[in-house]
Amino acid sequence: MKLLIAAVGHRMPDWVAAGCDEYLKRMPRELPLSVVEIKPEPRGGKSGGKSREQLTAAEKARILPAIAGCGRVVALDERGKDLTTQQLAQRLEAWMRDGRDTAFLIGGADGLDAGLKERADETIRLSSLTLPHAMARLVLCEQLYRAASVLKNHPYHREG
Repeated sequence: MKLLIAAVGHRMPDWVAAGCDEYLKRMPRELPLSVVEIKPEPRGGKSGGKSREQLTAAEKARILPAIAGCGRVVALDERGKDLTTQQLAQRLEAWMRDGRDTAFLIGGADGLDAGLKERADETIRLSSLTLPHAMARLVLCEQLYRAASVLKNHPYHREG
């Protein structure tokens, strides 16, 4: 099973790329993780700005080809289910038994297209706090590594 993060946004700060790369390298061989950057839709000028729906629909058109081979889609959204690390590890374990590749979607400044969220098998949130998209990407990479570590009883994750 492969994991993919499809994240709207480009030109992330070097510290985000370095952090994500570190967690991608740490993932177990049987659970590779990759990040695909999706170009955000230009917002348009002051007088000819695009609606939120137009922006997210254009980004959806770029996301769909990136996740075409994934049998499971998990949307990240502020109204999604709040999971503990243990619960994410349990989900990951079940997904591994199922074997379908899994895509995690991180929307742009205007979030994800409503149709993408409806299509998703699950919607989760990373935090009750508002996170910048760069930080959300890094936190998701770290949490997926942490969940994989929990499943292997690796000391990276400590309870209590």
